[in-house]
Amino acid sequence: MSFVLFFCIACIASTVGAISGIGGGIIIKPVLDALSGQGPAEINFLSGSTVLVMSLVFLLRSRNSGVRLEPKRGSAFAGGAALGGAAGRLLFNMALRFFAHAALTGIIQSLMVIALTVLVLVYLKKKKTIRFRNIHQIPLCIVIGLLLGIVSAFLGIGGGPINIMVISCFLSMDSKSTALLSLYAVFISQAASFLLVFAEGRVPPVNPVTVITMMAGGISGGLIGSRIVKAMRNDQVDRLFSIVLWLVILLSAYNALRLAVLV
Repeated sequence: MSFVLFFCIACIASTVGAISGIGGGIIIKPVLDALSGQGPAEINFLSGSTVLVMSLVFLLRSRNSGVRLEPKRGSAFAGGAALGGAAGRLLFNMALRFFAHAALTGIIQSLMVIALTVLVLVYLKKKKTIRFRNIHQIPLCIVIGLLLGIVSAFLGIGGGPINIMVISCFLSMDSKSTALLSLYAVFISQAASFLLVFAEGRVPPVNPVTVITMMAGGISGGLIGSRIVKAMRNDQVDRLFSIVLWLVILLSAYNALRLAVLV
């Protein structure tokens, strides 16, 4: 793959991820699985790097957007996500050591992404009939963030659609507030995951230029997405979110089948 293609993938995925709050990794990972020819560890690192800088840029640019995080619930949620990010990275490393063929880890990741994405699509269809909760208990917010952080780091997707569903269901926020809190948790969980990677000395053998290129695409996407989302209505954000979910399911199914042939 050329560096131009790496940049375009990171930029487009990060723009969509910033607008909808899914982080972009849920798009980057299956695309790189299909096109890059690299292993799960390398793809997780590239995806995580991109999502980390994109979410940081989006959060900085969103300070004057009029959408605000609730300090107590937001901090508790993000704290749980930080712990979950470290735990998810440990689980990923264990999976790589446990399975004899790295492709098996990739298949498991793809199938989990499909299952979670289908679950979110069902949620969107039944959204009007679901009884939403509005949890304010700090310990529960921490637990929710912890579970989402584990999923985020293990799959290398930077939060993904599952964040949106859980935040909407249990914290009762509108689409833009949900997206902002999701990206806040994404940033915290990915930062924790990366600190663990470097602390353990488990940085995968990826081309530094590729990492820098994708991070540049992530920054660009964060800047573009933060501009676009200001002009979008909540229903438009929801519609974009649904389209992305179907694309993710198709890509992940293709990757699972492709990897199954290699095992």
